[in-house]
Amino acid sequence: MAKALLARKDVDQALTWDLSAIYATEEAFQDDVKKMKELSDSIEGRYKGKLNTAESINSCLDELKELYKIIGLTVEYVQLAVSVDYTNNENQDKAFKVMNLFSEIESKLSFINSEIIEADEKVLEEAINLSKENSNFLKEKIRNKAHVLHPEVERVLAALSETMEGPYKIYEQAKHADMDFKTFEVNGKTYPLGYALFENNYEYEKDPVVRRAAFKAFSDKLKEYENTTAAAYQLQVQKEKTMATLRGFDSVIDSLLFPQQVGRDLYNRQIDLITEKLAPHMRKYARLLKKIHGLEEMTFADLKIAVDPEYDPEVSVEESKNYIEDALAILGEDYLELVKRAYSERWVDFAQNKGKSTGGFCASPYGSHPFILLSWSEKMSEVFTLAHELGHAGHFSFCNEAQNIFDTDVSTYFVEAPSTMNELLMANYLIKTNEDKRFRRWVLSSMISNTYYHNFVTHLLEAAYQREVYKIIDAGGSVQAETLSRIKREVLEKFWGEDVKINEGAELTWMRQPHYYMGLYSYTYSAGLTIGTEVSKRILKEGQPAIEDWREVLKAGGTKSPVELAKMAGVDITTDKPLLDTIEYIGSIIDEIVKLTEEIEGK
Repeated sequence: MAKALLARKDVDQALTWDLSAIYATEEAFQDDVKKMKELSDSIEGRYKGKLNTAESINSCLDELKELYKIIGLTVEYVQLAVSVDYTNNENQDKAFKVMNLFSEIESKLSFINSEIIEADEKVLEEAINLSKENSNFLKEKIRNKAHVLHPEVERVLAALSETMEGPYKIYEQAKHADMDFKTFEVNGKTYPLGYALFENNYEYEKDPVVRRAAFKAFSDKLKEYENTTAAAYQLQVQKEKTMATLRGFDSVIDSLLFPQQVGRDLYNRQIDLITEKLAPHMRKYARLLKKIHGLEEMTFADLKIAVDPEYDPEVSVEESKNYIEDALAILGEDYLELVKRAYSERWVDFAQNKGKSTGGFCASPYGSHPFILLSWSEKMSEVFTLAHELGHAGHFSFCNEAQNIFDTDVSTYFVEAPSTMNELLMANYLIKTNEDKRFRRWVLSSMISNTYYHNFVTHLLEAAYQREVYKIIDAGGSVQAETLSRIKREVLEKFWGEDVKINEGAELTWMRQPHYYMGLYSYTYSAGLTIGTEVSKRILKEGQPAIEDWREVLKAGGTKSPVELAKMAGVDITTDKPLLDTIEYIGSIIDEIVKLTEEIEGK
């Protein structure tokens, strides 16, 4: 049975991350806050109105790199502290002050972008030739030229940057600080409930009565906040539409794809092909779950149950080390050392507590090591999640070491490839360790229920829903809770067909995802996993040469476009083939799970 969540102050410190790796003392933190203000003042005083030579441009950018590093450390420090406890007002206040200062500095230094873009083309060419470190930054500014506004407008927008994050902040506060799920009752027994408890425990609960009761109680609480959440989301998409129009884009979608360095063809391909081609395979998987668990009907609330729940081993944080280290050692000694440090130096926040952000993420501030947030639930699925987040950690550790801070901004189209790749390495490793049919079925079903369901179905259906929302916004419309729930239900029904009942509450899934406040992020999970799948297959086939190519990709950072990064790894994403091959691969895994089930039950 799931345990009630503790307050943050009551959790085992050994299960929390150690932010002193960024700042050992409050004094050190405040010193950097002071330094970033002084450095920004100095840059403004010495360079404003003078960025008209190659030398002055590069000199300014060299100092800007140092400022960016300090900003990154201070901002991550306060935001990471908030993420583990949204009820902590002291950390909220500290974050508010730092983010306001950040907005002030952005506004003050907005002249840099404006003056660089207005500079003579020959001056910019000379500046690019003079500094390899600054060249990609300058090329990106030139690419943005058509969408840059008057310098004074850019200054005002930069000053409002923190205010413009308001919709996301409202969403997070409602979700983590205000929603009190209390308890629910089944057959006279009381069960605790919360965001993390539902997503990490009850969605996988093998008792259908408890599982569905938890789903109903969770959905009922979400519904109490649907209008507030919808209002925050409407503000978000309207803000994006306004910015897209101001910057001369025909649509929100084009505006949000521009920084990803991909076009609509790659975006639409992920949504349309997966919706059409993957749905039949996933419906087959849903029918298998229904049969194995003896359910009269398969509902949306049942989709995350395990094929073999009795076989799913409980895994402690300590026990997870061996799985993680053995699976990822294939990526090299330095990568393995990174994994070991993640445990020994407390890079990971494993604790479950009230007010903590849900799901998982990895933050990799330049000049420090990565930090990973999880809510460990003792399930093997958490090992896959940790491998995923360590994929981000490994990627940006390699990238940060090889590149200057300007060249660590990797396109979100590609950024989920290293993370999902690690999940596949974990599965490949586990399969090699045991030839037992039941074990193999468990590993393969973990790949489907964790890696592929999460990234190719959950996030993909988010993307399909999101695309419909932006169509309404681009046409001048607005979205309310009723509209958002209708769109979400239609997307779910189209994908699952008659094989899964989309029960009441499933339409509120749009309220659960923070991705909608991060632009077109949801679809990139399937894009990254497509690349990851093809590379993992290549590693199985070719071994070390494929690994070496992948390591070079991890180091390349933002110096290459998504298409170029994938090409370095041996994958051509300009064609449909990698995606179609991946969908076929998923189908083959499901077919093998069905076959193994028949063989196991036939004994």
